[in-house]
Amino acid sequence: MKYQASKEIAPPPSDDVPRYFNRELSWLAFNRRVLEEASNAAHPLLERLRFLSISATNLDEFFMVRVAGLKAHQALGIEKVSNEGLTSNQQLAAVGEAVDLLVMDQQLVWLHLQEDLIAVGVDVIEMEPLDAATESWLDKYFREQIFPLLTPQAIDPAHPFPFIPNRGFSLIFEIRKGKTAVHQLIMLPVGLPRFIRIPGKDTRFIALETLIRRKTSYIFPKYDVIGGGAFRILRDSDIEVEEEAEDLVRYFRTAIKRRRRGRVVRLELEPDIPPGLMEVLAEGLDSDNAITSEIRGFLGMGDLSLLVEEDRPELKFPPFDPRFPERIREHGGDCFAAIRAKDILVHHPYESFDVVVEFVRQAAADPAVVAIKHTLYRAGRTSPIVRALIDAAEAGKSVTAVVELKARFDEEQNLLWASELERAGVQVVYGFVEWKTHAKVSIVVRREEKGFRTYCHFGTGNYHPVTARIYTDLSYFTADAQTGRDVTKMFNFITGYLEPRNLKTLVLSPNQMRTELIRLIEVEMGHARKGKPAEIWAKMNSLVDPAVIDKLYEASAAGVKIDLVVRGVCCLRPGVTGLSDNINVKSIVGRFLEHARMWCFADGKALPNADAKVYISSADWMPRNFDRRIEYMLPIDNPTVHAQLLDQVMVANLLDNQQSWRLLPDGTYVRLQAKATEAFNLHHYFMTNVSLSGRGQSLKKGRRVPKLKFDRPQKA
Repeated sequence: MKYQASKEIAPPPSDDVPRYFNRELSWLAFNRRVLEEASNAAHPLLERLRFLSISATNLDEFFMVRVAGLKAHQALGIEKVSNEGLTSNQQLAAVGEAVDLLVMDQQLVWLHLQEDLIAVGVDVIEMEPLDAATESWLDKYFREQIFPLLTPQAIDPAHPFPFIPNRGFSLIFEIRKGKTAVHQLIMLPVGLPRFIRIPGKDTRFIALETLIRRKTSYIFPKYDVIGGGAFRILRDSDIEVEEEAEDLVRYFRTAIKRRRRGRVVRLELEPDIPPGLMEVLAEGLDSDNAITSEIRGFLGMGDLSLLVEEDRPELKFPPFDPRFPERIREHGGDCFAAIRAKDILVHHPYESFDVVVEFVRQAAADPAVVAIKHTLYRAGRTSPIVRALIDAAEAGKSVTAVVELKARFDEEQNLLWASELERAGVQVVYGFVEWKTHAKVSIVVRREEKGFRTYCHFGTGNYHPVTARIYTDLSYFTADAQTGRDVTKMFNFITGYLEPRNLKTLVLSPNQMRTELIRLIEVEMGHARKGKPAEIWAKMNSLVDPAVIDKLYEASAAGVKIDLVVRGVCCLRPGVTGLSDNINVKSIVGRFLEHARMWCFADGKALPNADAKVYISSADWMPRNFDRRIEYMLPIDNPTVHAQLLDQVMVANLLDNQQSWRLLPDGTYVRLQAKATEAFNLHHYFMTNVSLSGRGQSLKKGRRVPKLKFDRPQKA
């Protein structure tokens, strides 16, 4: 099925084709691909429901951050024009139209999923009549479990409109007794689940707001309900750090409180709410400048994820237990012995994140370890990594934790972790005021016979035990002495502002990464001009940076063949004659969230080859990663790890034709189709066939997946 990012994103029928896609519309196109998975018959039913809820949650965050930023520009009269030439007002208009279509499709998908769920005995009941036994149970449950927590509030001069928090869901009613009309508001209590499981042999749920509506006669005795409806709001939730902030911890504690009261950027409401109640809402929420959408259907679809928790394993993906890396097993589970013997690559979630936890735990318990330094961007609500760092500090080791307070929506949790770490004696550093520390790096310094040795871990994803089971990421362990020295300089830069000099392996942003990337692209251009093979393969989450995109266009014109796997936002326009003929872009959306960043440059030989330049990184190709974050880019020289990354991970991403969407020159994404004999599913392959740190065979040699070939489209 074809999906158009929006009709604004398609180039006009003229020679004046914009060089870039709009970032916001490209993101919405990505969220459409997520929504498409909710209709993918290859997925179990509850997993399809999960994709629907993810698309809704994604959209909430998009409004809370990206749309909020555009609305702020609009309110301040800032005439900032995007790279493709749209003003904030034009972007908001295009976004509004695309969102309306997306929300409409979400509701259609939900209707179809409801039919399919009923067919397998899972039902979400609404206002239909119920049997006496069920009605009796609901009545008792409501009186005992719900009613005591509800606070109906009249809206009149004596009862001003209450504050409604971000993502707050409420019901508003107009009720009447005789000639007296009253406006009443009921906010759904935050502590109550959105769905209530009705006991019985059938799997039945009722939404909390539906139950409240069924019991209005109990809530408003002797009143008639004349009209009403449900609504929810989204508030501006971005936190801008002021450069003059003297105390980051105090600033963020205050900013988090302010964020809860951010201006309303989106008001979602049911249709047919009486005009009088609409006026009450508009005035009470101060939502004149918010984007208001009437939604005929289910509000707050992100909460549908609660239904996925139902114990129906036959309606979910088969359980998958990640493997523990074989190379560490070969050394009796001793991480340091295994890393000393050979660099190790671990491919999450196919290989267990436990190896990263064990690396830190063993460091905490090992008497020979004298120091640990670790970055923490997102660690989750329960973190074995943080626990291990605390244990290490309490054991008397020197432990430094770089805790990033500016990790969006994790600021509060990171403040809590910072406090716990400090109480245990960990030296907690918050990094830079104006930059985020986004690099995922850990080092352990160990006293050995020949002196101190530094063991390093580099991750493309967060030190987060939950996301590590659903995000595909890479972990690289090495005891290379030069790499250890470079990482030590990186930490000294973060903790003491000591600018790293003479780095031999690492490339860091914000000072070097864009320059180095452009240099590598130019090297490929030089090979192309000499008639040598010139290719670039790169995998990332987002591609936005105009300078890098322009250099890729130049490389395409010079004859460099470029294959990009960009999961989310892509502002590069591929396949345009004379601009990007040699650039192919695909996006992979499937069971796991593709999150790893790796880049490969042919260097004069056809890819894949043993001499290619291969890098892993914490960064996407975006201005924020190059200019406002501490990120790393690491060359992989170890032959074994080099082959694992290039010949297995990268090639498998390019071969996938079951979860892949090709980006066309007009902004349309089209799902790839393949014959049954040539079908290749990236996630299934790594779940069943290959352990990178074991003895997996190279895909390029065709031993495991014969007859497959790269799917490069014809020139536009």
